[in-house]
Amino acid sequence: MKKNIIFIGIAVLIIIVLFVLSENVKPKTVRMEENLLDIDYEIKGNETSLKYDTNNPVVAMYIENYGSIVMELYPDYAPNTVNNFISLVKNGFYDNNYFHRLDKNSVHVLQGGDPNGQGSGGPGYSIKGEFTENGFENNLSHTKGIVSMARSLDYDSAGSQFFICIDDTKQLDGNYAAFGRVIAGWDNIERIIENERVKDEDTGKLFKNLVIKKAVVDLKGNDYPEPEKVGD
Repeated sequence: MKKNIIFIGIAVLIIIVLFVLSENVKPKTVRMEENLLDIDYEIKGNETSLKYDTNNPVVAMYIENYGSIVMELYPDYAPNTVNNFISLVKNGFYDNNYFHRLDKNSVHVLQGGDPNGQGSGGPGYSIKGEFTENGFENNLSHTKGIVSMARSLDYDSAGSQFFICIDDTKQLDGNYAAFGRVIAGWDNIERIIENERVKDEDTGKLFKNLVIKKAVVDLKGNDYPEPEKVGD
């Protein structure tokens, strides 16, 4: 009887230890106040007026559980890349899309724009990479806050996936098409960095994708054509 009690006690202790370990490993759902920066996402369509004083186009994205991030786009550096990004926003492509990757150790980026949420999807086409190694002069350096296009090994493979530099990552200069900068909502990005957990440290894949509820654009009274696609 005494041995049985000891065995039962050990079994209970093992169950408790396994439960505690599993709770520490499981991703935790983060519920925080969403800071939308007074941007109205309940509008019809994806074009709106935003308060930021610039002649460049401005895009705002609503990230579920966090709030708004606002990006100023730079057509002077990467015109077709900007045209492509604007077209995708206007067509609602980024609505209910995802951020799927957070790399805090090597290239220091927060990456999204894949409708599949896995890192291999896109809009069904690609555009020419507007960066120096691809024969296009683009001197916008990948410093903290810069927005740039993700791609595969093929220089002309960018489509909809983009990344935000969460720290200086100048080793990417000349190899990726930088085309914008985060100008508001950086505190929301910092909360993402602090609270979201990474499933695979090598790839930066998140335990749980972040949902882009909606993206809107302010063209500041300018016209931007549809992008030139590879093969068109």
